Amino acid sequence: MDILLYILAGAGVGLAVGLTGVGGGSLMTPLLLMFGFPPHIAIGTDLLYAAITKSSGVFAHHRLKTIEWSIVLRLLAGCVPASLLAIFLLSRFFNEPGDYQGLLVTVLGAMLLLTSVVLIFRPWILRHRGENTDGAFLVRYQGPLTVVAGLFLGFAVTLSSVGAGAFGTALLMLLYPRLSGVRIVGTDLAYAVPLTFLAGMGHWHLGNIDWQLLGALLIGSIPAIQLGTRIARKIPNRVLQSTLAGILLMIGLKYTFF
Repeated sequence: MDILLYILAGAGVGLAVGLTGVGGGSLMTPLLLMFGFPPHIAIGTDLLYAAITKSSGVFAHHRLKTIEWSIVLRLLAGCVPASLLAIFLLSRFFNEPGDYQGLLVTVLGAMLLLTSVVLIFRPWILRHRGENTDGAFLVRYQGPLTVVAGLFLGFAVTLSSVGAGAFGTALLMLLYPRLSGVRIVGTDLAYAVPLTFLAGMGHWHLGNIDWQLLGALLIGSIPAIQLGTRIARKIPNRVLQSTLAGILLMIGLKYTFF
C-alpha cells in the first residue's frame, strides 16, 4: 500500500509540474516530509528524481536549439564547486544525518519562501525585464554574476532540493532580459539536470537515497507530467502559478518559523 501511495504522490507532483512548469522539488520534498521521511532522505531522493524527470526536457530543448550553452557553462562553473562543497561540509562536520536535519529543514523553508515570492512577482519581472537594460548593472556584469548565481544555486539546491527551477529561471530573466522565454526555460533545464544529478550523487555517498521510493515516484510522475502539459493549454497559467505560489508560501513559513 505504501508503494501505491508513493506512485500516486509522484503522479500528483508530476501533474503539477506539467500544469505549471515549476514546483517539482518545491512540492515533492515537503510531501515526502509529510509522509514521515526524514529530511535527508526526502531531499536526497528528490534531487535524483528531479535530475531524471528534467532530462527529457533538456533533450527536447536541445533538438529545438533553445539552450544557451555558454550561459549553462557559467552557471555550472558556480554550481559544481558549490554543490561539492556543500556535500563535503555535511560529511566533514556532521557525524550522522540526524545531526544536520535542522540545517536542511531551515534551508528548505527559506528556499520555499524565495520560490513563492518569485512566482508571485514573476508577471512583474516579465513586464519590466526589458526596460533600461543597456546600462544596467546586472546586464553589464552578467558573466561574473551568472557564476555567482550558480554558486548560490549550487549550495542551496544541494541542501534543499528546491530552487533550480523557478528561482533559477527568475535569475536568468533578470540577468538576460533579451533572452526569449523558451530559451530561458531550456537553459534553466540544461544546468539543472547536471546540478541535481551531482547533488543527488553526493547525497547517495552520504546514504541519503531511498531507491524504492525513487522508483515509485518516477512510475507515477513521468506519465502525469505529459498529461499535465496537455491540460495546461486549457487553463490560464497565471491562475495555476498563483495557486502554487500560495501553497509554497504557507509551506515555507511552516518550515522556516515553526
